[in-house]
Amino acid sequence: MKVLFIGGTGNISTPCSRWAIEKGIDLYHLNRGLTGVKMPKVKTILGDINKPETLAELSKHSWDAVVNWIAFTPEEMERDIQLFKGKTKQYIFISSASCYQTPLSYPIITESTPVCNNLWEYSNNKIKCEEMLMKAYREEGFPFTIVRPSFTYDTIIPIAIGGVKEYTTADRILKGQEIIIHGDGTSVWVNTHADDFAIGLVGLLGLTQSIGHTFHITSDELLTWNSIYKILADSLGCELNAVHIASDFICNLEPSFTGDILADKAESVIFDNTKIKTFVPEFKATIPFATGIKRTLEWFQASEDRMVVNPETNKKIDNVLRAYKKL
Repeated sequence: MKVLFIGGTGNISTPCSRWAIEKGIDLYHLNRGLTGVKMPKVKTILGDINKPETLAELSKHSWDAVVNWIAFTPEEMERDIQLFKGKTKQYIFISSASCYQTPLSYPIITESTPVCNNLWEYSNNKIKCEEMLMKAYREEGFPFTIVRPSFTYDTIIPIAIGGVKEYTTADRILKGQEIIIHGDGTSVWVNTHADDFAIGLVGLLGLTQSIGHTFHITSDELLTWNSIYKILADSLGCELNAVHIASDFICNLEPSFTGDILADKAESVIFDNTKIKTFVPEFKATIPFATGIKRTLEWFQASEDRMVVNPETNKKIDNVLRAYKKL
């Protein structure tokens, strides 16, 4: 198969690129060439998907499948539909499991769970993109497949506050400082290693039966937030000094945390992965968080430039802690 990844060198897409090459796919990346990630056997088309004047080389190609890792808005989706109409047999949109109904009316999430999240613009935009694809499929036969990851990690730290691309909370743990766990820490969450996710995603490439369908691809390992932070601290070789604070209190005081917490991680999520396992029998998540997070921390610690401690995040965490202790 001849496949295009728009992006392809990020937290999730890099393992997917590696697995696609392993499976013998003729893989191209469209990107600006800024990350410095070198991937043997991947052919790079230099260009910016947001700048049509840079896409002359892209216009010469047709594809068995296109995966856009960096589409977030309806405007970007409309651009892609027009750009790849008649140029690809399959277009895979990387959406988000945060699109699912918030709060949930039923605790087990399947692909038929309603999508509705009015708390986060990011999720709302992803929902609008999905709706545009479904309309284009119904009216024009545009061959979409939608994939909804949920906190998939490799080169990010999958926690609610002071993580992702930051090393802020990890640094606080190393220094014995207090960190915040939202709520009482007993809600259930799912973190998925990108190497596991890649098996499901690559298995969908070129799969005719998946056209017009939506899939989430997640681990089946369920952990409480208390367990997630404890495993993180253990992996750092430190004791955990955690303060539990209500999600509403945190987000009222620091609204910038609303998307990550109230709109996504404040309640339990349990994903039913029957559909992806049916369409891609090879898929099975085998990397437990206790193993995966050690690999992630090793990646961060391999370069001081990666261990970013954000003073603004620290300030917000300390602000919430001070306000909570005054109660």
